[in-house]
Amino acid sequence: MKTAGIFLLSILSLMILSCGGSKKVAEESGKMNRMDETKFKKRKADNPIIAIDTDFGTMTLELYYDVAPVHVDSMLARVREGFYNGLIFHRVIDGFMIQGGDPTGTGTGDAGYTLKAEFSDLPHIEGTLSMARARDPNSASCQFFICLDRAPHLDGQYTVFGQLLDGFDTLHKIGTVPTDSRDRPLEDVIMRKVYVIEDIPWH
Repeated sequence: MKTAGIFLLSILSLMILSCGGSKKVAEESGKMNRMDETKFKKRKADNPIIAIDTDFGTMTLELYYDVAPVHVDSMLARVREGFYNGLIFHRVIDGFMIQGGDPTGTGTGDAGYTLKAEFSDLPHIEGTLSMARARDPNSASCQFFICLDRAPHLDGQYTVFGQLLDGFDTLHKIGTVPTDSRDRPLEDVIMRKVYVIEDIPWH
C-alpha cells in the first residue's frame, strides 16, 4: 500500500508539473503572439503602404515618407506605373536580406536616374526596407532590399525608407530559397504585382 501511495503521488506530481509546463508554454505563446501583433505598428498615420505579391505570399510594407521622402516618391512613382511587376528578387542571402527591383535582373540595372542619399538613425532590423546602391552613397535608383535579420553594419550607410508590416512568413520563405554561388535563386522569385494600398493623401 505504501508503495502504491508513493507511485500515485509521483503520478500526481508529474500531472501537476505537466499542467504547469503547458500553462507556461501557453503563456509564452500568448506573449509571442502579442509581440507579433505590436512589434511593427505603422510608424505614421499618413505614410503610404504598398504590397508585393509573390508566389510565396504577399508582403505589406509601410513607406517612410517622413524619413526619406525622395526615395518614397520614387518608389511610389515606379509602383504606380507598374515598373516592378514581373521583376525578380535576384539576390538572396539567408539570414541577411533579399534584393530586387532591377529591370535587367542582373544587379546592375537602374531606372535611368539616381537618388541622393537620405540617411537616418533608423536601424536595419528584420523587415527593414532599404535602398541598394553602388559605392557612391548617392547612386541608389530602383533596387531595394528587405532585411531578414538585424544588420547593424548597414546602419547609416544605406537609406532606410520603409518597414514590413505583414508577410514575415513570405519574407523568410524567400530568404531560404536555394541559390547559386552568386546568391541568385536557382528558380526565379518573381514580384507578380507591386501595388499601392494606401497612398499619400496630398499626392
